[in-house]
Amino acid sequence: MVVSMLAALAGLIALFDLIELMRRAATRQDVGFGLVAQIAGLRVPFVALQILPFAILIGGIIAFWRLTRSSELIVARAAGISAWGFLAGPVLVALAMGVIATAALSPLSSILLARAERLDAAYLRNTAGITAIAGGRLWLRQADRGAGEGGVAIISGLPAPRRAGALVTAGGFELNTVSIWRISAADQPLERIEAPRARLMPGHWALDAAIVFPADRAALPARAMELPTELTASRIEDSFASPDTLGFWSLPAFIGLLEEAGFSAVRHRLRLQSLLALPLLAAAMALLAAGFSMRHTRRGGVGGMIASGVSAGFALFVLDRITGEFGQAGTLPVTLAAWAPAAAGLLLALALLVHLEDG
Repeated sequence: MVVSMLAALAGLIALFDLIELMRRAATRQDVGFGLVAQIAGLRVPFVALQILPFAILIGGIIAFWRLTRSSELIVARAAGISAWGFLAGPVLVALAMGVIATAALSPLSSILLARAERLDAAYLRNTAGITAIAGGRLWLRQADRGAGEGGVAIISGLPAPRRAGALVTAGGFELNTVSIWRISAADQPLERIEAPRARLMPGHWALDAAIVFPADRAALPARAMELPTELTASRIEDSFASPDTLGFWSLPAFIGLLEEAGFSAVRHRLRLQSLLALPLLAAAMALLAAGFSMRHTRRGGVGGMIASGVSAGFALFVLDRITGEFGQAGTLPVTLAAWAPAAAGLLLALALLVHLEDG
């Protein structure tokens, strides 16, 4: 039932997404149905990852309700099996689904979503991308070991001509009309570097005809020079992308890179913690489904109980969005913001089951 509900919900959302993409592509002669369908299809795994807890909830409600209607749960209880006994299997299955979604589906969905976002930016969006701000210049920040522990280098330049939606040219990552400010850990300016071109090579920036303007003396003659860096072309592109386009296994290293460069990694840390909490949320949804659907049909009120279960799931979704916003704003700790919905759902489900079974 969970797999059936997951397929149905993901297909329904993908259909609406396809309709929206077709509306946006209606005024573009160079965009056909095949490209629109490809973008919508690439987003399906990400959609499935997002709605997995609700598929477990609704699928579990239907499955447990069918078992209750056929009196199979009554027979199990008459045989001496408590609710906790026959719920162990479904909860383990839900946990396994959450683990598989975090460890396997998340990396796959992030790769496909990143591909979909690139196609969307290249063919459907009207903006010029991230370089549309500040006159088309790209701003980067990196750790600068030459400026001492905690020093940073701020790099600004015009990306080399490229195809739409991409930062990397066929020859690699290049910037033109480059300005670099090197700043110490005490926020003191050390020097400014001006160069007509900078190429990102493995482990360093290669600067052509660079002129160095030290803070305490006259400018030095133009020369070719190198600036050490830990940036790569893929990391630069990822830093401007949504955390959703980074898989579970890629997030820890990327968070370390962002924090080392002095950037805020709150959104990425929240994404990582949310993926870690997904198995617990899946188990909570399975228990919640059981609590709202094991009422015997002879007692009446089954429809109300099922509606209450769906409402509880929607409330957890709203709670997850609210805590996520507070977590991104820094009002709540990231760990609390990510784990609070799963913990709340688990406590609610356990309280309801204790009331039904032992109350």
